[in-house]
Amino acid sequence: MINLCVTYVFAPEKLAEAESHLRALIAPSRAEPGCRTYEISRSKDDPHTFLIFEQYDDEAAIDAHRATSHFQQYGKNGIAAIAKSRVAGLYLPFS
Repeated sequence: MINLCVTYVFAPEKLAEAESHLRALIAPSRAEPGCRTYEISRSKDDPHTFLIFEQYDDEAAIDAHRATSHFQQYGKNGIAAIAKSRVAGLYLPFS
């Protein structure tokens, strides 16, 4: 299993658009083969900051996610295009 964590910050004037794109990603991403978890959280301290926490079977499942039409539309050409900042990282479970 591999985890992907992405933090986005949006300018106030882009917030409604960002929320729409984020909501559109949830259901189809969760339905993908190889996706175990797809959760979006909003910062308690800053309403312009969001965390996407994703768990996949392997990196091939992440690559497949990135190739989907919903990711291209709402992720790459949606939230990523309007984000003020983006920080992403891949993490392996620690035991």
